[in-house]
Formats: sequence, C-alpha cells, structure tokens
Amino acid sequence: MNTSSEELAPAVRSILESAAERSGSGEHVSVDARSLPAAFESAESDGRVPVIAEVKPTSPTTDGTRDDDPVDLAESMVAGGAAALSVLTEPDHFGGSVGSLRRIREAVDVPVLRKDFLVREDQLDAVEADLVLLIARFVEDDLAELVEAARDRGFQPLVEVHTRAELAAALSAGADLVGVNNRDLARLEVDLSTFESLAPEAPDRVTLIAESGVSTPADARRMREAGADGLLVGSAIMDADGVGNGASDATGGSTGDDATAADVEANTRRFTSAESEGEV
Repeated sequence: MNTSSEELAPAVRSILESAAERSGSGEHVSVDARSLPAAFESAESDGRVPVIAEVKPTSPTTDGTRDDDPVDLAESMVAGGAAALSVLTEPDHFGGSVGSLRRIREAVDVPVLRKDFLVREDQLDAVEADLVLLIARFVEDDLAELVEAARDRGFQPLVEVHTRAELAAALSAGADLVGVNNRDLARLEVDLSTFESLAPEAPDRVTLIAESGVSTPADARRMREAGADGLLVGSAIMDADGVGNGASDATGGSTGDDATAADVEANTRRFTSAESEGEV
C-alpha cells in the first residue's frame, strides 16, 4: 500500500488498515473467467444498458446489515437484466465474505467482480472470481505487477481510477478494463463530472465503467452519453427507495430502507432499461 493515509477520509483509512492485515488462501488460484466485455456486448445487443449490479450487505455509514440471502439478491439482479455482478468480500466494514461470492458465482452465469481493497498479490488468492478490483490509488507503484499477477491467475483486472494521473498509470500498467470512480476517497464527495472529464482521455481499446453516484436512470443516461461502456450501480439497486430519489451518503450507503428481492429486480430493470423509451 503506497498512498499516504493522511490523504484519505478516516473511514477509508480504517478499511485499508484492515485490508493490510488480511491474507489469501495460501494456494495459487486459477480461474476460467467469464468475459465482461462479451457480457456488455450481449446486453447491448438485447437493448439493455450494461450494468454491473452490486451485492453489498452494509457499508461504514449504513445502520445494520442485511440478512437477505445474497444469492437471492444476486439472482434478482440477473433477472432484472444485470450484465454482471459486483460482490463485496471486505468483511470488517462491508459485511462481505468470500463465501458469499463463491455461492453467487456458482448460482449465476454472468461475470462476477470481487470488490475488495486488495493491496498485495497474495490477497488475489482468496477466492475464484471473474474480475478483481485494483484501486490505483492504493497500490500505485505495484499496479503493473498486480495487473500481471491477476491475469496470470485468469482474472480480468478492473483498475479503478479517479484522476488523470491514475488513469495514465492504469493505461501504462496495461489495463483494458478501467472504472472511473466519481467518488473522491479523500473527501468522500461524489461528482459525476469526474467521469465526464476523464472519459475522453481513455483510448477506444479500453472498456470504460462509470462507478459511484449513478442514482437514477437519468444519471445512467448521462454517464452513457459521456462514453461509459457500462455502469456499476450499488445503493440505488439495493435500497427500496434508491431509484429516483438520489439519496445516498458519502460512502455510497443509502438513506432508504432495504429492498426486497422483488424491489431489487425492479430497481435493476430501471437501470438496464434506462435508454428505452419512456424511462425517466
């Protein structure tokens, strides 16, 4: 981990401190990954917005933890048209687990992203997934090595960036899947113009994903018009009143109530059909 902790919000510092203490399984994982670009292309051909829907039990600013079966939620997202899933595996602050990811990946046929705060190569070996998230800000000088190590295991590395310098580092490391996080991890503020400013800097070869702050179908259309090949949507799908009110806290937790599996499916469908006639 290379980022100065003084630059980060306290909640993020706490997450990284916990991440530094976790290790992998001790065994070298080998994955036969499902292709995210192919899943996006399939969604496009079906007239759906390519959405990565996120299974997130809780967050540092959310009261309580969902007790729904994560597999039920994941299957509802796929039924709502999600092209892929993101599954939190960070246990201490987000209530995630590698066990939940394993069960979800066995239950669905879409690509599954392991969303965690990985800072060392051995942490890649915790569980099989189709994609792993590498946050450029947190690995800096180690990014190219981690991208290579992820690919060596069969993972598709999704490199998350927030600034032009981080985007340049991701491209230099050979990333072809790049997520632009609209949330500034120093101040925990969300600004959709972050994606709009960085998207023109990404070459056509890159699959570009807009992350954070996509709270309504109108936000989804805005990100797509700015060049997003896909969207990662979490709270607005997971919460009963998440779609349409745009109410979310600084780290992505919503102020709304938990959604039922039926709500999750309906919320997902509103985003995957956001470019269809009549969607608001």
